[in-house]
Amino acid sequence: MIRVLVIVLVLAAIAGALGYAMSLHSGYVLIAYQGFRYESTLWVFLGLLVAILVALILIRWLLRALYVSGRTVNPWSRYHRERRNRKAVEQGMLELSEARWQSALGHLKRAAESDPQPLLLYLGAARAANELGQVEERDALLERALERQPKAELAIALTHAELQEDHGDAHGAVTTLEAMRQRHPSHRHVLRQLAQVHQRRDDWPAVIELLPALRKQKVLTGDELALLERQAWRGRLEGLLGQTATSESPARLIDAWRELSPALREDTELVVRYAAALHRMGADDEAEPVLRHAIQANYAGPLVELYGVLLTRDPAAQLKVAERWLPQHPSDAVLLRCLGRLSQKCRLWGKARDYLESSLSFDRQPETCAELARLLAQLGEDVKSQRLFVEGLELSDRRLPALVTTAHSGAVIRAATVPGATIARN
Repeated sequence: MIRVLVIVLVLAAIAGALGYAMSLHSGYVLIAYQGFRYESTLWVFLGLLVAILVALILIRWLLRALYVSGRTVNPWSRYHRERRNRKAVEQGMLELSEARWQSALGHLKRAAESDPQPLLLYLGAARAANELGQVEERDALLERALERQPKAELAIALTHAELQEDHGDAHGAVTTLEAMRQRHPSHRHVLRQLAQVHQRRDDWPAVIELLPALRKQKVLTGDELALLERQAWRGRLEGLLGQTATSESPARLIDAWRELSPALREDTELVVRYAAALHRMGADDEAEPVLRHAIQANYAGPLVELYGVLLTRDPAAQLKVAERWLPQHPSDAVLLRCLGRLSQKCRLWGKARDYLESSLSFDRQPETCAELARLLAQLGEDVKSQRLFVEGLELSDRRLPALVTTAHSGAVIRAATVPGATIARN
């Protein structure tokens, strides 16, 4: 209230001063230019200037009002275009997240054409087209995105590869990523995505080829890289095993094994797979030193089990090697079974029997029962052999539930089949 009163007093003072000045003298103004001549009092001239200023202010306000009202009313105004674009973006992204691919494609494609930064909109539209199976439309959208934002080539290519793989075109994804790898050889995400595609394709040689780059660029942690390396080499070895066995198969397998790092050649699982593969190919003499060194470096049951299965040209030397492990593992049932098998290959029947019986004393396994039963059958001890066969079958049969049959009312029958005989027990 005081502020308003002060303003009124100031205005009154100014008006009083002007009135007093006008009463003293009216003043005189003359403007002459060529044929134009204007004459008036000073106060009239000042009043005219004020009127012109007020008119200009009013015209400016009127034009602004007309612009605002026209923008609101005119459906083709820039305001409405921006509003429609924002609405299309919001609707398209919502539809994309809700997997409404067809409508998302339409909204995002339309919004991208008028958006100054359309990359994400084009990528979203391409994803929707990919889900709809419209591969040509997808590629056209990505091409358009590259035209509008050429600096985003890498992001567009990574998305393209991902969509290609999602659509089942893994070969196309590899081609796209390899092209980006040529242009960006140290890009971590390119290397990671390429390794993942190769891994899903079970293309283990390609994964192995990538391992040095993955290690150099630290794309994976140490544990992840070690796991991938073991998986890749295991897959490589299994791939060689899956090929038709030929005279050159052992040589190719041996060459692949030599490419492994020393740490991987000590991996128990890989050693077992490699040696078992050589055994199936009939290359037991090549498998023997691999298993022998692996057992000496890292004693493990699966390695010892496989060592006893090998049939080398010198089983006696093989038996001597295995017997050197016995003092450190005197109660290992697997080693004793291994020694029993090797003794049979050397035709040392008594020693084989002692080893197998000793193995059973520590752990009664079905396989040991069957091995000793086979030996006793060869020695003519049919009763003991049959009894061990039955025991082995019963040990194996413990995993199976009892079966109630209609052959005998209320009878519970367990049956097992052995080579050449079927034994049943009521």
